[in-house]
Amino acid sequence: MLAELRPALIITRREIRDQFRDWRIIIPILVLTVLFPSLMNFTAHQAANFVQRYGATAVGDRLMPFLLMVVGFFPISVSLVIALESFVGEKERHSIEPLLCSPLSDWQLYLGKLLAATVPPLIASYIGIGVYLIGLYRKIGWTPEPDLLVQILLLTTVQAVVMVSGAVVVSSQTTSVRAANLLASFIIIPMTFLIQGESVVMFWANYDVLWWAIIGQIVVAALLIRTGVSKFNREELLGRELDVINLRWGISTFWRAFIGHATSPFDWYQKEVFPTLRRLNMPLGLIAATLAVGMVVGAGQARVFVLPADALQLENLGKGFVTGLEAIRFFSVENVSAVWLHNLRVMMLATVLGIFSFGVLGILVLMVPMMLIGYFTGAVAGAGISPWLFMLAFVVPHGILEVPAIILVGAAILRLGGTLAAPSPGKTIGEAWLQAFGDWTKVIVGLVLPLLLGAALLEVFVTPKLVPLIFGGR
Repeated sequence: MLAELRPALIITRREIRDQFRDWRIIIPILVLTVLFPSLMNFTAHQAANFVQRYGATAVGDRLMPFLLMVVGFFPISVSLVIALESFVGEKERHSIEPLLCSPLSDWQLYLGKLLAATVPPLIASYIGIGVYLIGLYRKIGWTPEPDLLVQILLLTTVQAVVMVSGAVVVSSQTTSVRAANLLASFIIIPMTFLIQGESVVMFWANYDVLWWAIIGQIVVAALLIRTGVSKFNREELLGRELDVINLRWGISTFWRAFIGHATSPFDWYQKEVFPTLRRLNMPLGLIAATLAVGMVVGAGQARVFVLPADALQLENLGKGFVTGLEAIRFFSVENVSAVWLHNLRVMMLATVLGIFSFGVLGILVLMVPMMLIGYFTGAVAGAGISPWLFMLAFVVPHGILEVPAIILVGAAILRLGGTLAAPSPGKTIGEAWLQAFGDWTKVIVGLVLPLLLGAALLEVFVTPKLVPLIFGGR
């Protein structure tokens, strides 16, 4: 294995040597490694003095870890620029032909470029973190907890790998640096949202959540690397001269995947929808297991965040539920459409996030309702009420249709995201993705929309009537 990695490391050394000859790369790295941590030290010192003056020391304690994360992130942002230039930049400079003609396999060439774009900014990030911590200790004597420091270092590492692996995929699939820079928004925007979410975690000091962020990014990074290795082809890289948007071809490819050879709605279900479900056997099982895990996690949180005892009294469950719904005039046809559209919006959000994350973020969105069900089930069980009775009254009537719809959407999202990571022999990335999008559309239109509509009808007209019968709301 080491002998196979040696050629990739040769490419890495060549790339790093070239980077250190380019002042446009060196200057930003030096600034973000030395000057930026010093600026954060000054900011942290001033903030600590300010909050101590007004007795808000907790704010200062939360600000130090947040600035530590920022200091680690900014140097690795340079890696995005390096990675975007890795293949397409050399193609524009006409220096890639000798490299592609070398006796290296595609994966060795790809891995060498990946390491070269990751290692220098990552080392600079570690140095910047060290500069920040030394300066902060000398000024105010603050040091992070060992677990928090490990989390910050791991977050910095996996974020660098995610950005670089995504940018290298973009660089190997485009024909100009300009096009690569434009497509980089598909990396920058999700990463920005992720940093904002991590910032909220930092200010709430709920650091255990960071482990989940680290695990999720490791999964995404592994999928991106797999995508790059499976889709990289040196012949296509040399032969492709111009990126052309062919809308007619894209629409016809999608339409063939969606309609197929069906001649009627019944024929469409028989020839297209049901065979698509057979192709989703593995994703369906995986999603069902994931949602079950979500319920277990939610039930565990019921012991951490305990609801008031009055809200969980048996006689108050049915009465409070029905009274609240009557107050907002819930029992109406208009609310059927409102519930239906709300569920559809959640499905669309999960799909969009899944496209950007190989399905990972989309599945997390779909887990939220199941975690809430698990939480309330655990809460009532802790109050001495049968969880099965609670599920029968509040969940089963509409959940019998809504939960299968969630599972179907999740499986289609996994298929849609997994298409980018799995090789498709004889198909381009665009063609394979459009066919997977056709399968997703078949599942949504043919199954999910009717199931969610039926679930909305049951949720508005049946569940509110069943709850008082079981729990005595009158």
